[in-house]
Amino acid sequence: MRWWLKARGRWRETAFWSDYSWQPQTGLRRSTGLRKYQASFPWEQYPSVRGGDTPGRSRGKPLVPCRWNHAKEAEGELSFLSIVESYCDRAERVVEKELVKRLRTPKDENERMLWVRGVLDAIRSCGHVLEVAFPIRRDNGCWELIKGCRAQHSQHRLPCKGGIRYSKSVSADEVKALAALMTYKCAVVDVPFGGSKAGVTIEPKNYSVSNILICARRDQTKKLTMSWIADTYAWTLGHKDINSYACVTGKPISQGGIHGRPSATGRGILHGIENYINNATYMNLIGLKTGLSGKTFVLQGFGSVGFHSMRYLQRYGACCICVEEVDGAIYNADGIDSNELQYYKQEHGTIVGFPKAKKLEGSALEVPCDILIPAAIEKQLTKENAHRVQAKIIAEGANGPTTPDAHDIFLQRKILVLPDLYINAGGVTVSFFEWLKNLNHVSYGRLTFKYERDSNYHLLMSVQQSLERKFRKSCGSIPIIPTPEFQARIAVSYQIMSIATKYNLGLDQRTAAYICAIEKIFKTYIEASFIY
Repeated sequence: MRWWLKARGRWRETAFWSDYSWQPQTGLRRSTGLRKYQASFPWEQYPSVRGGDTPGRSRGKPLVPCRWNHAKEAEGELSFLSIVESYCDRAERVVEKELVKRLRTPKDENERMLWVRGVLDAIRSCGHVLEVAFPIRRDNGCWELIKGCRAQHSQHRLPCKGGIRYSKSVSADEVKALAALMTYKCAVVDVPFGGSKAGVTIEPKNYSVSNILICARRDQTKKLTMSWIADTYAWTLGHKDINSYACVTGKPISQGGIHGRPSATGRGILHGIENYINNATYMNLIGLKTGLSGKTFVLQGFGSVGFHSMRYLQRYGACCICVEEVDGAIYNADGIDSNELQYYKQEHGTIVGFPKAKKLEGSALEVPCDILIPAAIEKQLTKENAHRVQAKIIAEGANGPTTPDAHDIFLQRKILVLPDLYINAGGVTVSFFEWLKNLNHVSYGRLTFKYERDSNYHLLMSVQQSLERKFRKSCGSIPIIPTPEFQARIAVSYQIMSIATKYNLGLDQRTAAYICAIEKIFKTYIEASFIY
């Protein structure tokens, strides 16, 4: 299609706005609570071309592309999709001039600026949205029409990766927002997938297994239904494909799954926090001592992500003092054991009434602690409650729990926010290994990355100990410190930290993470000739 459009001279009109026009959107204003604190953030500095005004932009107003005029869900409240695009726009403002410098052609700087904006507009756009409606027969004999949709945000890498959300409230905008987040998340952690997501408008607890089976064979969720989907595909469209079971991830081990997938997101949250909490520079900025041992944390949401995050953090010496679910919250200053709470929830269906904790009156988000982990749903931290949050670190276990206004307030209050597209990317990372396992038809005893990391660590320790034995009389301890390049290779967090330093972003790790993703996707678009 691209070559046909190029030959007909119509590619530019179909790919971007013909005039690359930009216009203000009131939804991206700076929060009222910030105006008395700060004049501007880095993303509010508008680049100029040859000292003049930027083509297509006016001075002094936060601008976004014309097509971003989404309706607000409530007065003064942005939709989930608008929130994701707002964060993306901030990152693009910061990185735009750098991307223009990297382009060698065309020679005219104005043309390069327009070219970059066109590519960035293509990166932001959701590529495909499919809406479906299909009937199912309920156990009582009546028929019900089930509606769903699937969005593929970007196909710059294939296949597109993304699960499904079962909820009566799911919408197309929500699905597109989650698909966009998956695109950026995969780019940040260097997983070669495009981003996608699906949604089905049912509440699973109100349907029988047979009803969910019908829906699952059209979509995907959880371990059992992943197996159903893989089986359905293998016996229909993929009956001649030896790699057919690679069509979905998150399957049971017997069906080609991989060990560690259920706990992968929680384990990723642990290591993501660990990378920052052991960094003296960032801990000095927020006034917290390094190390996880003895730190207190509060958890919102006790599902799979919440439980495994709690379990791993406790193994490393942290103490969970509060857990909140949809039906209530519990508190114990001396700590709550993850396994005991899980057993209680499995038996009673709720955490309320747990005998080793008292009921909390109020919101768990406002409980004093060192680390806050919102692992429930989006838009939990807003400008209404951001001033009352008393944590030093916020690790976003859920997708989109923080609104832009709340994010700005946290920056002003020197609260370190570890963004969702970095901190909860453990699941997609392990899914990538499961996909490779299915394609290669092998079983991994341990993940190659972890094995190589441990091997490199022991190699460095061997060099350090050898040098100390040789020169111990004159030099004392001789620490072997990895170079920034080596650190960036083995940990995504160092890439984000280096970008934050390069663009003088301070504690704003979210903008740094989006820049990290945008730079990688931009490079793919240019080198693969997605844009003509």
